[in-house]
Amino acid sequence: MTLHEDRGRAESFGAAAERYDRSRPDYPGELFDAVLGEGATGLRVLDVGCGTGIAARQMAARGAVVLGVEVDARMAAVARARGTEVEVGPFEGWDPRGRLFDRVTAAQAWHWVDPGRGTEVAATVLEDGGRLCLWWNVADAPPGFRALVEPVYQRVAAEAHAFSVLLGSTARQTPFGVEAAATAIEASPLFAAPTVTRLAWSRRYSREQWLDQLPTHSDHARLSPERLAELLEAVGGAIDVLGGAFEMAYTTTLLSAERVAR
Repeated sequence: MTLHEDRGRAESFGAAAERYDRSRPDYPGELFDAVLGEGATGLRVLDVGCGTGIAARQMAARGAVVLGVEVDARMAAVARARGTEVEVGPFEGWDPRGRLFDRVTAAQAWHWVDPGRGTEVAATVLEDGGRLCLWWNVADAPPGFRALVEPVYQRVAAEAHAFSVLLGSTARQTPFGVEAAATAIEASPLFAAPTVTRLAWSRRYSREQWLDQLPTHSDHARLSPERLAELLEAVGGAIDVLGGAFEMAYTTTLLSAERVAR
């Protein structure tokens, strides 16, 4: 089963939508410089898998007019409450009703979309010269933090697949989802060759902030309540050893492709 076919995992986030919105990191300003360019005011953006609207709000703050598409009604409700217009449903079957956009974006969500069908739908709703912009965050934890936390995962939740994303064992490799997305775009005559941009940034987390966001990752959310509680207690103890906070480095990988003229 490919990741986008695992619907239980793909649609697990809504159970903790408010926590997701308050605890997940947002994105660096340099990312939106690359995605929106100069003169973003009035730019029409379709944000696929918009979740609670974290990226949508950042784009709207720059003057873009953002419409979200989100499969989970619970996530969409939080996005709407915070000012993002959202239509609920899977992007692969979404009806654009003749609307066209200057950008189609997906912030850490395209791996939940069938890459071939998603690319086709994106092409139908983009203006000529518009861009498909997909991005992912990967963490690169400081060595001292990894050394303390890795034994915790090995003991309590070794099967937690997002462990590598959260703690950096794949931080210098291509994030999951990028290769499948790039392959689908390259196979489409409707898009120019995609480009990849990587941006480095960091965020400082307190013990409480890190533990708050851990359950919003699908692999952690699927642990039993008892195992999750044990994991959080142990990870919290590791952060206490570091003085109660740490600096997490991130790399945002942006995959972007231009819609060719019709």
